[in-house]
Amino acid sequence: MAPRDLREQLASVGKRLAEAEGYLRLDELRQRTAELEAELARPDLWDDATRARALSTEYGRANEDLSLLARLRSELSDAETLYGLATEEDDDETAAEVEALLAGLDARLDELDLRSLFLAEHDEGDAVCEVHAGAGGTDAQDWAEVMLRMYLRWAERRGFTVELDEATPGQEAGILSATFIVRGRYAYGLLSAERGVHRLVRMSPFDAQRRRQTSFASLDVTPFLEDLSGEVTIDDKDLRVDTYRSSGAGGQHVNVTDSAVRLTHLPTGIVVAVQNERSQHQNKAKAMQILAAKLAELQREQRRAELQAISGPQADVSWGNQIRSYVLAPYQLVKDLRTGEETAAVDAVLDGDLDRFMEAWLRWRRAGEQG
Repeated sequence: MAPRDLREQLASVGKRLAEAEGYLRLDELRQRTAELEAELARPDLWDDATRARALSTEYGRANEDLSLLARLRSELSDAETLYGLATEEDDDETAAEVEALLAGLDARLDELDLRSLFLAEHDEGDAVCEVHAGAGGTDAQDWAEVMLRMYLRWAERRGFTVELDEATPGQEAGILSATFIVRGRYAYGLLSAERGVHRLVRMSPFDAQRRRQTSFASLDVTPFLEDLSGEVTIDDKDLRVDTYRSSGAGGQHVNVTDSAVRLTHLPTGIVVAVQNERSQHQNKAKAMQILAAKLAELQREQRRAELQAISGPQADVSWGNQIRSYVLAPYQLVKDLRTGEETAAVDAVLDGDLDRFMEAWLRWRRAGEQG
C-alpha cells in the first residue's frame, strides 16, 4: 500500500511558515539583529545602563525569533526530504514520521500565529496591574482577592515573573486593592484583554442565609517601562508623599516600620502605593516608576481622544463597564460579553486558565481595527 499523499499538508505548512516570516518581518529582523550586535559590542555600552538593558532585551527577543524561524524552516525541509524518501521507497513508516513532524510544526505555528495579534505599541512589554473591589461590599472585596490570585496563577503558568507591590486588606475579608507588575514578553498585550469590570454571581459565603449575591471588581492595566524620563516629567510640587506602616499580603520582606509610600499626583488625582520593597527609599522609587507609567498612559489616552475628536465619530472600541461574567450559581459559566467566548469550567478559569479569553479578545480587537 502506497504511503498517504502528504503534498497538500506540506504545502499548507510551507504557506503558514512563509506567512509567519512575513508578520515577524524576517528581513527587518535580520537587519535589526545585526545593528543590535554592533551596538552591544560598543565599549561604552554600559555608560547608559537603562539603554544597555533595553538593547539587550531587544536583542534577546529578536535572536529568539530568528532562531525559531530558522528551526521551523529546517524542520519543514527535513519533512520534505523524508517524504521524498517515503514515496520513492513506498515506506509507510517514514511517511508516518513525516505526518508526526507536520503535526508538530502545525502546533508551533498555531502558537506563533498569536504573535500577529499583538498590534498596540506596548503589547510586547511588561504591565502594571491594579485590582480594585467595586460594588458588593465584603463579597466584592473577597472577589478582588480571588481575581488577584487568578492573575498571579495565570502569570505563573506562562512563566512570567510578578512583583506584588501593594495589597490593602478589606474590612472583613479579601482586599480593597492590589498593585502588581507582570514581567514577560507580551505581558501587556495579553493582560490588556482583562482591563475592565468583572462581575461575579454566587451564593454568598458571607450571608448567613446563603442568598445569591452579585459583586464587582475591576482590573486596570498600564504598560510598564523602566525609563519614562523622556516621555513624562513629574514635578515634586505636584506630589503629595505619605508614609505608613506596611500591612497585608506583602510577604516576608515587608518592613514593619513606616516604610510604605503613597504618592498622590495632585493635578490628576492619580494615587500609587507601594509597600513591598525593603526600604522607604525603594518603595518611593518603585511608586515613582508606576506613577510615570500611569501618567504616560494618560497622555496617550488624551492624544487618542484628540485624534478621535478631529476625525469624527468612531466605532465603539470602549470595553464597557462589564467585560466578563463569572456565574457560580445557579449554574456555572464564565462568559466574555465582548467576544462571546464562554466556558463552564469556572474552577479552571479562577485557577488562571485565561488564555482562551485573551486570545479571543485579541482576535476580536484585530477584527474591529481591520473593519
